[in-house]
Amino acid sequence: MIEVHQLSKHFTQGRGARACSVRAVDGVSFTAADGRITGLLGPNGAGKTTTLRIAAALIEPDAGSVRVDGIDVATRPTEALARMGVLSDARGLYPRLTARENIVYYGRLHGMRRASAAARAETLAQMLDMQPLLDRRTDGFSQGERMKTALARALVHDPANIVLDEPTNGLDVLATRSLRDTLRRLRDEHGKCIVFSSHIMQEVERLCDQVVVVSHGRTVAVGSVAELNAASGHADFEETFVALAFNADERQQTRHQRGAA
Repeated sequence: MIEVHQLSKHFTQGRGARACSVRAVDGVSFTAADGRITGLLGPNGAGKTTTLRIAAALIEPDAGSVRVDGIDVATRPTEALARMGVLSDARGLYPRLTARENIVYYGRLHGMRRASAAARAETLAQMLDMQPLLDRRTDGFSQGERMKTALARALVHDPANIVLDEPTNGLDVLATRSLRDTLRRLRDEHGKCIVFSSHIMQEVERLCDQVVVVSHGRTVAVGSVAELNAASGHADFEETFVALAFNADERQQTRHQRGAA
């Protein structure tokens, strides 16, 4: 289980007199349960990636917390990360290593014995249908091949929780379908807690048990696709998303204008 509570993060842009503070995340909260896929949905710049980077202990929050199976990420990052598999937007594969070597190396970093990591690489290759890739160098891999390798690397230590930042970005139709099937198996057969960000409506509709909509760094809605459609009064989820996310944009702008007045 991943619990995000009142998360806040700002960045400083520019220098000197031109410096300004930009609040990327401003009170995001949600709970992602085991055996469920939770989608983090929002416009560009809504705070999705920053939220997931905080969850993965890549950056520290200004306020709020993320707990992974009850472990606070900020104060006990090593323990929290041991229970997480993270696929970030930067795949970060070592191009001179084979897919197998990338996976085993990552397993070793997690404290696995070489034999155990190698056996796990074989299991994941079957699960992800990537056996022909195992002994090829990752340099020159297609986007789909890189995604499979990066996902196998993230899963090598069999984490209970999986965090994916726009995992289908740049993938073709077949690779996207393969990833969806894999995530469903991880949820249904292994009971994993899966959180992923996306801006693709069809992807969210087909995969997610729960959707968290964020706008201007804030959580504006949480529920299943059916629940959010019912709450917004729309039958089409794209219309629902626009109503939730961009009406929130208008409300935020109105607050800023009132504050400036």
